[in-house]
Order: sequence, then structure tokens, then C-alpha cells
Amino acid sequence: MGFLEDAKETAGAAAKKVSRAVEDGVDKAKDKLDEVKADADVKKAEAEVKKAEAERDATKARNDIKDDLRD
Repeated sequence: MGFLEDAKETAGAAAKKVSRAVEDGVDKAKDKLDEVKADADVKKAEAEVKKAEAERDATKARNDIKDDLRD
């Protein structure tokens, strides 16, 4: 019976090792997904800043033209 006990222990240890490997893989995938989402959020924020700057510049240019026309 010692052989069967050893086989059970070995199978149990292998199953635990595979389980840990799968969990690690899932964690890495989740981490990568979080990283990609964060990068997308940063790019979105940068685009919003560029849009706001362009709107500011357009408004300033429009106001400058209005001022020139008033003179």
C-alpha cells in the first residue's frame, strides 16, 4: 500500500502545483489588463487636455480677432 499512498501524495502535489500555476497565470492576466486600462485612461486624459488646450487657443484667437476688429 505504500506505493499507492506515494502516488496519491505525488498526484496531490502535482495538482496543487498546477493550481498555483493557473492562479499565477490568471493574476498576471488581470494585472496586464489593469495596466492596459490604466494606459488607456492616461491616453484619454492626455487627449482631453489637448482638446482643452486647442479650445483655449481657438477662443484666444477669436477674441484677438474681435479686438482687432473693434479697433
